[in-house]
Amino acid sequence: MPQFSMNILVTGGAGFIGSAVVRLLIAETGHRVVNLDKLTYAANPDALDAVADHPRYRFERADICGAADVADIFARHDPDAVMHLAAETHVDRSIDGPAAFVQTNVVGTQILLDAALRHWRGMPAERAARFRFHHISTDEVFGSLGPTGLFTETTRYEPNSPYSASKAASDHLVRAWHGTYGLPVVLSNCSNNYGPFQFPEKLIPLTIVKALSGEKLPVYGTGDNVRDWLHVDDHARALLDVLTRGRIGESYNIGGRSERTNIQVVQAICALLDGMAPRAGGRKHADLITFVADRPGHDKRYAMDASKIERELGWVPRETFESGLRGTVSWYLENRPWWERIRASRYGGGRLGLAAAAPAAAADG
Repeated sequence: MPQFSMNILVTGGAGFIGSAVVRLLIAETGHRVVNLDKLTYAANPDALDAVADHPRYRFERADICGAADVADIFARHDPDAVMHLAAETHVDRSIDGPAAFVQTNVVGTQILLDAALRHWRGMPAERAARFRFHHISTDEVFGSLGPTGLFTETTRYEPNSPYSASKAASDHLVRAWHGTYGLPVVLSNCSNNYGPFQFPEKLIPLTIVKALSGEKLPVYGTGDNVRDWLHVDDHARALLDVLTRGRIGESYNIGGRSERTNIQVVQAICALLDGMAPRAGGRKHADLITFVADRPGHDKRYAMDASKIERELGWVPRETFESGLRGTVSWYLENRPWWERIRASRYGGGRLGLAAAAPAAAADG
């Protein structure tokens, strides 16, 4: 895809990954960005403070399930590309309330695809040839790995949670709009993200804020579930590469090549905090770790083979897990008012996703 200045419509641009994408597009490209976001509980408007007044940035508060609003945004902003990140994403919340995940992740994607198709068909030929619809998805659509092996772009889909099933459905819809209608699409599936501005319901930020608050650090089961960790800024760069240089109709796995068990992640956070924010009396943060009942249908292991994007697009992560985690812990230490406001008003850290939930909360990226 030739380099030129684009109007890029980013859905979910106030979310954790979406806001990182928006910041990258404004800071490091000449593209114009329209951020379409519903501003759900997990939105991070603060994450966009640096770009809010930028002349190349526009914000549209809207729901991707609202067909009329979506059509209006396409008509007024005339995008050259769509980066579709808007989604309900938390597995535990999908267990408690799957309907919202089906509505946003499946129906919302279909509505967005229909609007993009109409828009693309009405574009002048030269612009239509450059148009891309980039669908951003997750490694969870592939299900659970055994102790060896990696997910590739051709791994069979075997989703095990309402969340992953809804994302698998949206992946299939995007492929169908390409195969049936010719819409020029690219897809990507990523491993677990972490970094600044992540809503504190996921494993890494939840552990950090609970540790800083002197609370128990719950870990599901025995903590031996394995995830591949990817810094959100590395992911944002990869997404830009896929959008601008990925092959139409292809999917790309994006991973950090940083497999860790959940207990290893929690222990690493505790060790960092012991040095950066010591507990009174020399007590160790790891003393706060407690094991709780496992999540229903908890996938054992995810691990991504990112060799295709590395080979074709030259992308590699810049952050190691150690450097990325240290920077993330530092960010939460330096931005305590941000997450304290969230804990006071939107999410206090209670357990989600289990009918007979224990009082403590646990999370998995």
